[in-house]
Amino acid sequence: MAVYTQIGAEALAALIAEFDVGALVSAKGIAEGVSNSNWLVETTGRAGAGGGAGGARFILTMYESRTDVADLPFFLDLLDHLAAHACPVPRTIHDRAGASFRLLDGKAVALIEFLPGVSVSRPEPAQARAVGAALARVHLAAADFAATRANGMGPAAWRDLLGQCGPDGLADIHPELSALALPQLAAVTAQWPADLPRGVIHADLFPDNVLMLGDRVTGLIDFYFACTDILAYDVAVTHAAWCFDATGSAFSADISRELLAGYAAVRPLSAAERAALPLLARGAALRFLATRAYDWLNTPATALVTRKDPMAFARRLAFYADPANAAVFAA
Repeated sequence: MAVYTQIGAEALAALIAEFDVGALVSAKGIAEGVSNSNWLVETTGRAGAGGGAGGARFILTMYESRTDVADLPFFLDLLDHLAAHACPVPRTIHDRAGASFRLLDGKAVALIEFLPGVSVSRPEPAQARAVGAALARVHLAAADFAATRANGMGPAAWRDLLGQCGPDGLADIHPELSALALPQLAAVTAQWPADLPRGVIHADLFPDNVLMLGDRVTGLIDFYFACTDILAYDVAVTHAAWCFDATGSAFSADISRELLAGYAAVRPLSAAERAALPLLARGAALRFLATRAYDWLNTPATALVTRKDPMAFARRLAFYADPANAAVFAA
């Protein structure tokens, strides 16, 4: 469940009236997502003042405690920048005063373009190739995006989160987790590269953040971890997200090959980036292992959010740490 805050019908209608998108017809809570409250909104569909609504369906997002309001201009301006560069991302619908978000009862809310498509649970190689190409287009299109944002989920955050879990906490999750994670944490952070090409990255491009129709990417969504970091790290995050089954036990060489080929066809990876990908992929696995482990230990039993198993990324980490598997990143 991902509607943490309820909005009454009258308040919702008044909010929608602040945008030039017509009158509210309906609103339905969206179950997907774990950080913010989201609704699928239908209106009578006038063209929007902030660049045109293009229809009568929108996504309304209320940003809960995990999203810093100070970061919203970066996230929302980035969407508008990428959309203007023909990337498949939703535009922000600006209100009548030109603002990209508003405050409602002390919480920020934004109205965002609805894009067609579905998230695939079992991607095909052609779909992975299209996702790789779409990610590369985002990296190229964002090259002239002026704003920057530090990665709040970089190596320092992994150390902090796993430190808060402690060896005993990790062992409580799974007897092997501490031995898998902590030596890799020390090794990866000590070798983390500082001289690879950097730019704006999505940093969370899992299948549920991609909308597709057949083999065509129709939407890249949920840019709320976007930041300025190593471009090839974003490739590694996407690789870890797409190339394994949900448990992290089964690796798909076909998905891997096509994902990387799709990316390189649009933005070729340098020799240094290729060489760094095994290490960057270990970092990507650690990033999600750390957040999952922390959430596993700190999510109340009564919470509406379903905890995700950190071992799914511990298994990915073990795969990437095996030198025999480095060849999956070769050109």
